Amino acid sequence: MKKKTKKLFRWTPFDTVVMMLAILVCVITLYPMIYVFSCSISDPKSVLAGEVVLYPVGFSLDAYNMVVNNPQFWRSMLNSVFYVVAECILMFLTTVLVAYPLTRPNLKFRKVLTYYLLIPMYFSGGMIPAYLVICNLGLYNSPWSLVLPGCYGIWNIILCRTFMASLPQELIDSALIDGSDQFRAFLKIVIPLSKPVMAVIMIYTIVGTWNAWFGASIYTTNRDIQPVQLYMRHVLAATSTSMQSQMLEQLPEELRLAYQKKALAANQIKYALIVLTTLPIVAVYPMFQKHFTKGIMLGSLKG
Repeated sequence: MKKKTKKLFRWTPFDTVVMMLAILVCVITLYPMIYVFSCSISDPKSVLAGEVVLYPVGFSLDAYNMVVNNPQFWRSMLNSVFYVVAECILMFLTTVLVAYPLTRPNLKFRKVLTYYLLIPMYFSGGMIPAYLVICNLGLYNSPWSLVLPGCYGIWNIILCRTFMASLPQELIDSALIDGSDQFRAFLKIVIPLSKPVMAVIMIYTIVGTWNAWFGASIYTTNRDIQPVQLYMRHVLAATSTSMQSQMLEQLPEELRLAYQKKALAANQIKYALIVLTTLPIVAVYPMFQKHFTKGIMLGSLKG
C-alpha cells in the first residue's frame, strides 16, 4: 500500500505580499498607541521638544498624578460607565424584543413592519429636530438625554432578526410541543443561541457610547453629568493655550520654575487621558472576543 504523504505548504509570492500587508497594518495600528503611551510617561521637556519617536525618553508620572488627583476626571469616568451600562441594557432589550417577533411567521404585517423599520435607518430628521424633541420632553441637562436617543439601533435589530431567523425552527417547535410557551422558549433557547450576534452588538454599543461626546456637548451644560470624552475635550482645549511669557518673567525664580514644570506636565495630560480612557475598552474586549469572532462573520457564505 502506498503511504499517504502530507502536502507541504508552499510559500508563494502572493503569500509574501499578504504577509507584508498584514505587518504594515499591524505597525500602522500599534504605532499611535505606543507613541501615546511613551509620551505619557516620558520627561515633559523631551515630549515638548519632540524627542519621543517610539520609546520613552526619560521618565515622569506627573501627568498621571494631575489626572488621577482631579475629582472631575473620576466623576466623568463614572458618568461614562453609567451611560455604557444603561445603553447596553436598553439596547439589548429593544433589540431582542423587536427582532424575535419579526422572525415569527404567524406575525401579522411582518413584512410591513420590517419595511417600516428600514425607513428611519436611511432617513432621519437631523440634529435640530432631535434637539427640540429632547427639550420638549424635559430631558435637557438630564443624564437620560445621553441614553434614550441611542437606546435602540435599526441596524442591530435587522442583524439580530437575520440571525434569529437562521436558527433551527425545530428547536422552538419541540419546546412548544413539550409544553413551553413562546416567552420561555425565547429565554431558554433563542437567547442562549444568539450570544454571537449579541456580542457583536454589545461591543459596538460599548465602544460607540464610551467614545461619544457630541451629544453631551449639545444636550448638557452641567459638567457633573458629562462623560469622560467631553471632559477630555475640555482639557485639550485648555492645555492648547500658550503660556504668557511676560507674566512668567515677572515671577520669582522659584515660582517661575514651578509654574513651567506644571505647565510642561499639563502638556502631557492629553496623552495620559488617552491612555486612561482607553484602558476600560481594552479590558472589556477580551470578555466578548470568544463570541465576537463568531458573530462578526454573520452574513458570510457557508460551505
